[in-house]
Amino acid sequence: MQKLNLINDKKELFHFSLFLILISFVTLFFQYNNYKDFIDNPIYRLQAQVINKYEKDDFDIYKLEGTKFSFFTSTPKGLDLKRLDYVDMSILSGKVSFLEYLKGFYVKSFNIFKYQKNSIKKDLKEKIQSQHANKNISEIYEAIFLALPTNTDLRDIFAVYSISHLIAISGFHLGVLSFILYFIFYYPYNFFHNRYFPYRNRRFDILCIVLSLLFVYLIFTNLVASLLRAFIMMVFGIFLLRSNIRLISFETLLLTLLFILVLFPKFLFSLSLWFSVIGVFYIFLFIKYFQNLNKVFLFLFFNIWIFASFNPIVHYFFGVTSWVQLLSPFITILFTIFYPLELFLHLIGYGSLLDSFLVIAINMKFYILEVITPLWFFITYIVVSLFAVIRKEAFVVLNILVVTFNLYLYL
Repeated sequence: MQKLNLINDKKELFHFSLFLILISFVTLFFQYNNYKDFIDNPIYRLQAQVINKYEKDDFDIYKLEGTKFSFFTSTPKGLDLKRLDYVDMSILSGKVSFLEYLKGFYVKSFNIFKYQKNSIKKDLKEKIQSQHANKNISEIYEAIFLALPTNTDLRDIFAVYSISHLIAISGFHLGVLSFILYFIFYYPYNFFHNRYFPYRNRRFDILCIVLSLLFVYLIFTNLVASLLRAFIMMVFGIFLLRSNIRLISFETLLLTLLFILVLFPKFLFSLSLWFSVIGVFYIFLFIKYFQNLNKVFLFLFFNIWIFASFNPIVHYFFGVTSWVQLLSPFITILFTIFYPLELFLHLIGYGSLLDSFLVIAINMKFYILEVITPLWFFITYIVVSLFAVIRKEAFVVLNILVVTFNLYLYL
């Protein structure tokens, strides 16, 4: 049966665009009302949770999450708050613009008091910490399981290895969790399905159960942008498959991006979301032009090509360059085993089993260069990438740019 397109004519495109515009207006209306409530109180009292801590010589900077917005503030050294601590505090709200409100902003704060509140995430964080003697190793697992940000030193190490995409929870992690949950529920549900309701679509029912649990996990992680993108694409994917609509398409990716931005306008400023979307864009390009090659070759070549094609983008924002980054595609392959294995080991209390190897990895020193993608090349690369969606000739040019840039980067 021939696959259908998601949007088939100009009339459907008009209706869909109108729908997105209306949703966008409604979302911005509520966001602006929240903003007005915020700035109408020059001294704004709130309760918030500590998301991350950035230590300086004379003071500490904290990222905090309130019920309606996130923000940054600085405090003297003596306060010593920890990640996931809850605080009652006052902040000065008068000079915050609406744009800053959406992006996340810095404010002065005072009258900060820590208070106790039950938190499943904090309990899980403490269980992870109890299995590791090394603080940095513990933070790695807190990042890949609980979506907690890591310290600056670790982020620099991940950049050197070019594996930041493995630490930030995204579609890869969601895929692994989906597979595990599907496997767990398949046989128990199969028993009840065969006995009581054999007329139902077994796979669809199990997928709905998995989606429900993944949605809870998404809320649990405070709507991490890259995970949100992956979840919405998964929901759309199931809907498209059920409707016999083409699944792997750039149209679907664009729809996902627009849907996220109209519902959560703050993610317009999220580099994590844009990197996630761009990563999927190059995956779709790869599938479009390479899908008929030998499957074994594809398995090995896929990660190498995605790594190489993403380099011109990521190096426009982050210039850290090292020869060890060439191992990133192979580390990515190993991570498909490492992630579910460590999830299982932490569940049974043996999460520290591989700590010695990780300690060696994060303590290794490499020669590092700072190489930034020139603006003219960055713009050219983006334009050629977009044209590659519709023109094979542009895809050939894109691959020439990929090879040229990576030779420039590492030679």
